[in-house]
Amino acid sequence: MQSDNIKLGVERAPNRSLLYALGLTDEEMRRPLIGVVSSYNEIVPGHMNIDKITEAVKAGVYAAGGTPIVFPAIAVCDGIAMGHVGMKYSLVSRDLIADSAEIMAVAHQFDGLVMIPNCDKNVPGLLMAAARVNIPTIFVSGGPMLAGYLKDGRRTCLSHMFEAVGAYKAGKLDEDGVRDYEENACPSCGSCSGMYTANSMNCLTEAIGMALRGNGTIPAPYSARIRLAKKAGMQVMELVRKNIRPRDIMTPAAFHNAETVDMALGCSTNTMLHLPAIAHEAGVELNLDMANEISSKTPNLCHLAPAGDTFMEDLERAGGVYAVMKELADAGLLDTSLMTCTGKTVGENIADAKNLDEEIIRPIARPYSTTGGIAVLRGNLAKDGCVVKQSAVAQEMMVHEGPARVFDSEDEAIAAIYAGKIVAGDVVVIRYEGPKGGPGMREMLNPTSAIVGMGLGESVALITDGRFSGATRGASIGHIAPEAAAGGLIALVEEGDRIFIDIPNHVIELKVDDKTLAQRRAKWVCPEPKIKTGYLARYAKLVTSADKGAILS
Repeated sequence: MQSDNIKLGVERAPNRSLLYALGLTDEEMRRPLIGVVSSYNEIVPGHMNIDKITEAVKAGVYAAGGTPIVFPAIAVCDGIAMGHVGMKYSLVSRDLIADSAEIMAVAHQFDGLVMIPNCDKNVPGLLMAAARVNIPTIFVSGGPMLAGYLKDGRRTCLSHMFEAVGAYKAGKLDEDGVRDYEENACPSCGSCSGMYTANSMNCLTEAIGMALRGNGTIPAPYSARIRLAKKAGMQVMELVRKNIRPRDIMTPAAFHNAETVDMALGCSTNTMLHLPAIAHEAGVELNLDMANEISSKTPNLCHLAPAGDTFMEDLERAGGVYAVMKELADAGLLDTSLMTCTGKTVGENIADAKNLDEEIIRPIARPYSTTGGIAVLRGNLAKDGCVVKQSAVAQEMMVHEGPARVFDSEDEAIAAIYAGKIVAGDVVVIRYEGPKGGPGMREMLNPTSAIVGMGLGESVALITDGRFSGATRGASIGHIAPEAAAGGLIALVEEGDRIFIDIPNHVIELKVDDKTLAQRRAKWVCPEPKIKTGYLARYAKLVTSADKGAILS
């Protein structure tokens, strides 16, 4: 056992004395030591129940002959951090989470790990750590939130809440209406109830083979979530006994499976940042353009919020991620031979999966669209690519050309939108919000929700070198690379320039001639960094481009 490095021999007597200080018995020390990485805190709704999940995991580990030892991981609530300086700290937390989990796991020589994440950057951060440390590891998340109900009986969720603010600013909703959403959009613990980033990543953790069935979809308040946690605690002991490690599971083919499931589910565009970053840690190169290749062959089978009016609890009732995978596998779109954390192959795992509601999970023969949920666009405006959740774009906006309305920060843009200065046909450009320029690549849920809430979702596009929440819908195109702070063409766009967007053909172009652009380039000076001290300043110096997953160099 790896933990023998801190347990065996006279030379390790000082180490053992500190284990005794923890209250461990000789019997417990003789067992494999399993690190239980708990992301519990009292500020993130998706993490407020993780103390219960942690206790259940510990019970499972004990039952299967291991000694569980808990240590923490941080997590940011993107919803609470939204719309102010706090959002600069969201994406950057991913790498801090990965680094801190690596430190704890290696410093204390654990034999295995159970990762308990839930919200947006916490899941990929711990997946990155798992791939990096590469000891037997299994994931069990805190689970999704239940959908809410407004006073009139309509179901609702966080994306509706943000859009309600835009509706209020446009005079379409009064304060009582906003209050109705405010009190009912988030009715329970758990990661917010649509196919937003947290739930996307928890579902893809199943798809890639690092979590048990139901990890992405069993609602947080359900007792089945506690049972799942106990089973995960038991299963990590099997992984330790069989020496099945994350890199045995997270292979190139497994990442292709994950991207295929991503396209079928209609996941958040943030997966296009996280999957390459996780793959990098596993020694796998995941090219951004692979998304279009996979999307061209993969139908979009689910329209959960924000793309539609169904929620994670509906997906669970319909058969969950495994039912989606079964639809894909039966069409020959998945590699079913791959090893997973169950100790069985993908094919063995999904053999008995059934689609129990063909409106929640469309069959292959009747998809929402014949192509996947995400598209990567390229052109002179995004030489290295940009991404859009095409499954959540109105048909009218799949091809669009309009005048640029240019803003050098999210704050400037949201002020203009709320003031009614954006009109039908416009293309809102928000720049200097990329990984380096932000720094931290803020999510733009406030401006995108305001556009939709004000009734402009079918006539206005928004492009940015920042990124979007999984709750964003509409013609919202993010991750433009190179970013403005790196001298990308988005830095040279001027008010009124024509921008052409063709999502089906994966094109985004600035309609300005090369001579004019060369003149602008000669005059361009990169602005001073917005933040010059602390963690964000260090991050800005190390972070790479969004098309590479915004990993640290």
